[in-house]
Amino acid sequence: MGHQLVYLVAVGGKRPASKTSRTSELFAHARRLILAAVAFCMMAFTASTSHAQSNPFAGMAGSWSGGGTVTLDDGSSERIRCRAIYRVIGPNMEMSLTCASDAYKFNLAANVVAEGGAVSGNWTESSRNIGGSLQGRGGGGNFQVVASAAAFNARISLRTAGNKQTVDMSADSVFRSVHMALSK
Repeated sequence: MGHQLVYLVAVGGKRPASKTSRTSELFAHARRLILAAVAFCMMAFTASTSHAQSNPFAGMAGSWSGGGTVTLDDGSSERIRCRAIYRVIGPNMEMSLTCASDAYKFNLAANVVAEGGAVSGNWTESSRNIGGSLQGRGGGGNFQVVASAAAFNARISLRTAGNKQTVDMSADSVFRSVHMALSK
């Protein structure tokens, strides 16, 4: 009996818990952790979904590839293979687009920002060492922009729906048009 009193004083007056009560405490603690994790994930998903819906470049981030055709100044047409990479950070997007045919290649890079439906930025085409500005409108994966430089203008239409994307460009020099169908 004396040992039991010493034990109760040493453990703060509490009796030792049985194995079944320890197990149920562990399960209760695990349930609380799981519920907290589920609540956290749901809040994070909701926040990212609402952010994605308000982002003009929603659904574009990542790597895309596919093919299409380029029509040159002389009227000839060639099949091209293309790869695009979009890096989206809030209302900003960095784009890299490489397309090649048997005789034609271009490497286009752009930095774009969208504000209130307006899109603006800069672009460069490294294989010809030219660059300029981008101006246009769009959002939700659909954009109409004009790429301008000295003695060069190209109208670009970009449409994204799910994992499919089409890009159409028409220019007043070098090439007449480009049509691409890309997928993620």
